[in-house]
Order: sequence, then C-alpha cells, then structure tokens
Amino acid sequence: MPDDAAAARAAAEEESAFSHPPVDPDVTAAYGDHPDQVIDFYAPRTPDAPAASTPLVVVLHGGAWRAAYDRRHITPFADYLARKGFAVANVEYRRGGDPLIPAQNAGDAPGTETPAAIAGRWPDTFDDVAAALDALPALVREALPRADPRRTVLTGHSAGGHLALWAAARHVLPADAPWRTDRPAALRGVVALAPIADFEVAEKLDVCGNAALQLLGGADHFPERRPYADPALLLPTGIATTLVQGRADLDVPQMVAESYADAAAKAGEVVGLTLLEDVGHFPLIDPAADACAVVAEEIAQLAW
Repeated sequence: MPDDAAAARAAAEEESAFSHPPVDPDVTAAYGDHPDQVIDFYAPRTPDAPAASTPLVVVLHGGAWRAAYDRRHITPFADYLARKGFAVANVEYRRGGDPLIPAQNAGDAPGTETPAAIAGRWPDTFDDVAAALDALPALVREALPRADPRRTVLTGHSAGGHLALWAAARHVLPADAPWRTDRPAALRGVVALAPIADFEVAEKLDVCGNAALQLLGGADHFPERRPYADPALLLPTGIATTLVQGRADLDVPQMVAESYADAAAKAGEVVGLTLLEDVGHFPLIDPAADACAVVAEEIAQLAW
C-alpha cells in the first residue's frame, strides 16, 4: 500500500490533469457507425508551422478501457501537442459497459460489478482501434491536409498505451487474428505513456482493478485470448518504440513497463525506457506538468 504522502501526491497529480477544460477539435470524422467510432482532429496551432509535411500524432486515451473515461479527458493533451506544431488525431473507441449505468446500483450486492465498471469489450475494443488506424490515412487527407502520414507517431496513455503498442504489432499477431496485417504499420514510431504493456505482470499487480483480465473477458478467456492482445507477447515489431514511465506511478507501476522492455530485449529488439523521477501516472498527459514536455520531446525525436 502507498504511504499517505505518495497517495496525496498521486491525488494532486490526477486533480491537476483533470482540471483543464476539454478542448474542442477542429474536425471530427467517423470511421464506423457506432457513436464511439470517431476521430477528433487538431490542426497545428503554431503560426510558423509548415504548409505541408507536418508530423501526425495519433493519440489513444486511457481510462482502463472503461466507459466512464472517454477521449474528452485527453483533449487538453491533444491541444498541447497541436500547440507544439503537430497535427493530432484523437481516437475514440468502444469501451466496457454503458456510461449511463452507475458503477454501483442500489440493489447490487457488495462487490458486484455492474456493466459500467467492466473494462473493455472483446472483441469490439480491438475491432475499433484496428478500424480507426486503417481508416486514418483517408480521413487525414480530408481533415488535416497539412499532415504528413509518412511522419506518423502513435502514442497512448495507460490503457491507451497498451492499445498503441498493440496497434503497432498487428503484423505479428497470430495468423488467425482478424486484425492481423500483412506488413508493419507505416509509423515513425510509438511513444507509450505508462502503458499496461504486460498483461501477466498487470494481473499479478491487480493494475486498475485487474482491468486487463476484464478486457479479455475474465479468467476463463484470459489464457486463450492473451496471445492476441498482450503487447509483451507480440515482439519484435521492428518499429521504433519508447516507453515513458513515472517512477512514482501508483496506477500502472514501473514494473509493468520494465517487463515489456525486458521481453523486447529477449526478442532481439531495443525498446527505449524513459523513467521520470518523482512523477506519477497523470503528469505525462498534463499540459501543466514538466513531464508532458518530456513526452512531447520523445514524440518529436521520432516524428522529425
């Protein structure tokens, strides 16, 4: 259990990250028929941005794949990247449960999980991320003509960090996976922020209320579905990858990122791991935090 000081710092970091008002996009485009199958686009905010060849950052939000957390909470981060001169695509996807259902109904027995508390949907969450990435080049041409898809960096926070790593590994999925591609994605790289990157370690640590177990449909399905979903088993990707992780993260502990980096090394791949002292889970996407500037620099190093 974290001590009182660590818990208080984590709570303050979360409060700061969620204190920024949502930032509306310049354009929203659908990649499917479901209301959650949309992408918000942000044009570069810098006046001296080039007319063309602007790097594109694709953002996948976190929130333990649960319905209560949608893309709106990460829009200040998307806007921050746009103010750094990037074109940004903020992807929404289907998550677990119904956001209109309270997490605990009056008639529920203690410990009963209602649909809103369930993490992710199998296979819908994965269907959506794959479909969004497949549709993105055409949508970008319409929504962000200044963006250069050849300079695309994929980033994501927490559960979104998992999805970013997974999306970059679709070409190494099992042969019968419906999301498998026949070649690597055209990415400059991936910057995964405090990602839930190793499901076995995440399960042992009960990360986010064992959200990874729920994402795969529970304990009965975890072993059979994990090879299709766990980034630590989908290596090497051949795509430049950096993990950014706070050492003081109480939500997704440092051990999860380190385990993924170790798995990559055993597969013959070098994965960057940037560890930030005295940083928890949320400063990585908080425009007011120094850690967010580190994230932007990691993205820029791959994008340019």
